Amino acid sequence: MRTYKNYALLAATILVVSSCKLTQPVQHQQAIKTPATYAGQTDSTGIGEIKRSVFFTDKKLVALIDTAIQNNLDLKMAVQRIEMARSNVLFAKGALLPTVSVEVSGGGRKFGDYTMDGVGNYDTNFSPNIDSDRRLPAPFMPDYFAGLRSSWEVDIWGKLKTQRRAAYTRFLATDKARQAITTSLVAQVASLYYELLNLDAELNIIKKNIALQQTAVETIGIQKEAGRANELAVRQFRAQLLNTQALEIDINQRIIATENQLNLLLGRFPQSISRGNTLEQVFPPQIQAGIPSQMLRQRPDVQQAELEMLANYNDQQAARLAFLPSLNITAMLGFNAFKSNLIFNPGSIAYNAIGGLAAPLINRKALKAGQNRAEATSLESLYNYNKSILTGFQEVSTSLNKIENSRKITEFKREEVTVLQQAVATSRDLFLTGYASYLEIIMAQRSVLEAEITLTNVQTDQYLALVELYRSVGGGWE
Repeated sequence: MRTYKNYALLAATILVVSSCKLTQPVQHQQAIKTPATYAGQTDSTGIGEIKRSVFFTDKKLVALIDTAIQNNLDLKMAVQRIEMARSNVLFAKGALLPTVSVEVSGGGRKFGDYTMDGVGNYDTNFSPNIDSDRRLPAPFMPDYFAGLRSSWEVDIWGKLKTQRRAAYTRFLATDKARQAITTSLVAQVASLYYELLNLDAELNIIKKNIALQQTAVETIGIQKEAGRANELAVRQFRAQLLNTQALEIDINQRIIATENQLNLLLGRFPQSISRGNTLEQVFPPQIQAGIPSQMLRQRPDVQQAELEMLANYNDQQAARLAFLPSLNITAMLGFNAFKSNLIFNPGSIAYNAIGGLAAPLINRKALKAGQNRAEATSLESLYNYNKSILTGFQEVSTSLNKIENSRKITEFKREEVTVLQQAVATSRDLFLTGYASYLEIIMAQRSVLEAEITLTNVQTDQYLALVELYRSVGGGWE
């Protein structure tokens, strides 16, 4: 007898020790640390803290952004994902509470004549201590029940609370995902809008050059008739005009394609986009990204990755706790009788309550597989969090440098355009006086056209870099 007690004491000790070990929190891996500042940045206040209605000074652009936020289908789907995550939170909270169900059931059974139940029921009917209501039906034994049944898993180790915490953290992550989509949407709308303005500027440059080239074709034609130019010169000028006219058609097609892209983001069918005539975006006097650690906390995608990492960490802890015994309590209260006319008789009231501990003992491979999967998922989410931090820092650094470099390139290109425009005027004067060939005029006109278009593109790149920086520091989702 003492030996059995020793075995029982040893088993209880092992259970307590292993339970204490499993209930300890999982040691979490460390995330990477960001540099203290960006290169050349000293101000702690970043442009990401500016509201989009203040940051974007073009009112037509602000109106398009508001329309996109109201109608964009990706955002609408993100809202539905939030509702799904909210349902998971309610499901996890419900697991902590007892379940109570109403039951009305009926059935029957015939016991074998040579079984304990069969002999006992047969013999009971001959007892003088029972009345007619208590006599057992034979040979078929009906069974009727009407009442309540309840079951409850008592969360003695905190497994269910950990699962609820994981569900709630994922719910918060889905909201951050919606904010990340909003930030990206604002940047996409602004970028396409600026690209449209850039295409409009290119179209105006091309139309202006077409008018100049048509004049040049007419002039060279007159000079041919006067004997000062030949047919080859006429054809060269004519070919240059045709090439520029083809560029005009190409620009118009690109405008249509960009408008359609923007309309898709706005959640509507293709139509003309109302926009300004020139770029009206005003650059802030000082473009600051802020302190990296603060900026990264503001980025919705980084916050989403952090919350998903915490949710997977809780899943990992819950998977460990699944190896511990679970305390389950079942209860019943209702009317139970073997005669239907006696089902609601006061004497038919029945109730019970049963509690027990159950722990997995043999063939725990499913639990072990779930634990391994939770650990791998948790580690993957840590790497994803680190990647989001690296990506955010890289995007901000790239945008800051692109803004500055675009500004420098713009100054050089603006000076280049001025020089080339002067070269075109000079080549015409020299051609009229016989000191330059028509090929030099054509080359000068082609160069100034390319330079003007390049200048417009570089200026637009500067605005696009500003928009990308605004997105990279988490601006625009309010």
